[in-house]
Amino acid sequence: MEEICRISISGNWLADEYIFYENHTIKRIYDTHSLNSNNVEWLEPQQISKQNKDKLIRACPEEFKEQIMQILDYP
Repeated sequence: MEEICRISISGNWLADEYIFYENHTIKRIYDTHSLNSNNVEWLEPQQISKQNKDKLIRACPEEFKEQIMQILDYP
């Protein structure tokens, strides 16, 4: 499974990273609190809030933006 890019949208010291793959799957690695870190979940685009999609697109490297927007079904 080929990785396109990783985008971190952590707003504080808790990790919140999304990994996008060429087969249009999205993996999220996040911390809920300091003792519960590196949780992993696989997401469908509709499970990601509009607010987080905005953050992901803003943080996305320019060369991947079009691809990531397609995967996220954004806007």
